[in-house]
Amino acid sequence: MIRILSSISFSDLLRLDVLFWVAILPLLIISLGILLLQYRQNLRLRREWRILKKSKRRAVEYDLVLKAMKLSVWHIDVQARTITYDCDYRDSMDIKSIAPNSDVELFCNNLLPEYKERVAKSLKDLIEGHVDKVREQYCFSSVHSDRLNWGEMFAIVDKRDADGTPLSVVGTSMLIDKQKEIEQELIEARNQAEESDRLKTAFLANISHEVRTPLNAIVGFSEVLSECQNEEERAQLAALIKENNDRLLHLFEDMVSLSRLEASGGTINKSRFKIDEMFKEVIRKYRMDAYAKTLTLQIYQHSEDLEPYTDYSRLMQIVNHYVENALKFTAEGGVTLGCNKQLGHLRVWVSDTGKGIAPENCTDKLFERFVKIDEFEQGTGLGLSVCRSLAMSLGGNVGVESQLGKGSRFWVEIPFE
Repeated sequence: MIRILSSISFSDLLRLDVLFWVAILPLLIISLGILLLQYRQNLRLRREWRILKKSKRRAVEYDLVLKAMKLSVWHIDVQARTITYDCDYRDSMDIKSIAPNSDVELFCNNLLPEYKERVAKSLKDLIEGHVDKVREQYCFSSVHSDRLNWGEMFAIVDKRDADGTPLSVVGTSMLIDKQKEIEQELIEARNQAEESDRLKTAFLANISHEVRTPLNAIVGFSEVLSECQNEEERAQLAALIKENNDRLLHLFEDMVSLSRLEASGGTINKSRFKIDEMFKEVIRKYRMDAYAKTLTLQIYQHSEDLEPYTDYSRLMQIVNHYVENALKFTAEGGVTLGCNKQLGHLRVWVSDTGKGIAPENCTDKLFERFVKIDEFEQGTGLGLSVCRSLAMSLGGNVGVESQLGKGSRFWVEIPFE
């Protein structure tokens, strides 16, 4: 080997060295190029992976936001007349979803009949290019229950051809149950406010009449009384003055009672007493009023002596109101007081043989302030409202059972201790 090397001249070695580098240098350059290319490709792949990862995360977030908002996104291929949902909030609900590339008419499948035709026409007008956008609200049913849901659809033309004919439509559908509930509450609140305003106006007219009428009678009869010499006529005038005075006093008592109950509720003074004793006191108080109209006023005989533990005066006030109304609206027959115990409650009732009330009017509204079934009857419409407030202060409730032409039974139900 040494002998071979020694036989090679220096110029030959130099030539071999040059040839070596000439041969190896392109390989080195190619290798470096490949390494650089791989490095740049790795950088691009990493960047694309980060972008893809971020886009996937955003897609998940987007999907979550849409479902949280109860929002579906869909598009319609106009030429194929098919609809595809990109995101459907109904997947998590008891609502039948639509498969991709389904017939566009399936959009209206679950809609109630009164909305189906209108929504279908709106979509048809949009697809045919008659309008640029549509917005519709509709009610639709669930698959396995009778539950009804409210939805709102908004759609626009996304693409058109050179002639302006729609090629695709994009739209959203949103669940708006909460919005509809709020709208309904606002409508009811507005109606209640309007009704309250109407009742207050009627009340002011009634109260003006109810105050002015007895006052005019008192003033007029008092002037006549001072000039009247006949003792019998004087007694009749005095009785009329007392009657109108009692009527005026009763009106103010109702107004004060209702105001006091609504302001603070007052003090509840509970005691134990016999219900029959209270009934007898009511009979003594209104016996002459019943006699004047040739009506009977009696107590219904029940089998046991009931002794409730409640506020005597408040329960008495309720029964008094019921008896006064019964005598007022009964022309013949009579009025009966009674009670019965049931399921831990005591129901005290007053029935009459008067003209009665139509069943559709036997509602809680009858016990609201200023409400009168017959606007031509005397009264302010406060009495039954006072009864309900008194009953509620005792932890109870009030109600009525009646038939037109057959009489009524008003009751108050309180806890029986």
